[in-house]
Amino acid sequence: MAEQSLPPIIVMGVSGSGKTTIGVLLARRLGVRFVDGDDLHSARNKEWMGSGHALSDELRQPWLHAVGAVLEGADGGVVVACSALKRAYRDLLREHAPDLVTVFAQGGQELIHERMLQRDHEYMPASLLQTQFDDLEEPTADEAAITVDIGETPEQIVHRVIESLNR
Repeated sequence: MAEQSLPPIIVMGVSGSGKTTIGVLLARRLGVRFVDGDDLHSARNKEWMGSGHALSDELRQPWLHAVGAVLEGADGGVVVACSALKRAYRDLLREHAPDLVTVFAQGGQELIHERMLQRDHEYMPASLLQTQFDDLEEPTADEAAITVDIGETPEQIVHRVIESLNR
């Protein structure tokens, strides 16, 4: 796929679904920049989540606009890992980048919980996973979305995404 024709891409899903792993590999294969949306959270948001509290929509808004600004300013493509759990969040991101493509890292709660217990995350405790699944609104047919199964290897997932982008 030619770099100029790449739309901005977000890899979305609940915490622990492999967004960063998939996003880094996808960006590398596409030859574009990767941005971890977690890095765009304010210190206040990180502190709030680190203390075991889920973000409200109000606290999330400035972060979503920061992610949107990255997507909007991405000439030649970018891949951003961003939970984007609710349709309204993805709609806001599309206001910044109308041609946004969403890669939905889909997997079962038990598998993801096990993965979260095996990692050390700066501020996202496994105790918040249920709140993420409670908020999750899977992409619908009217969204430019590619759903991938996180039970596959990251390489298999990225291969499927690139095949879909080339169609």
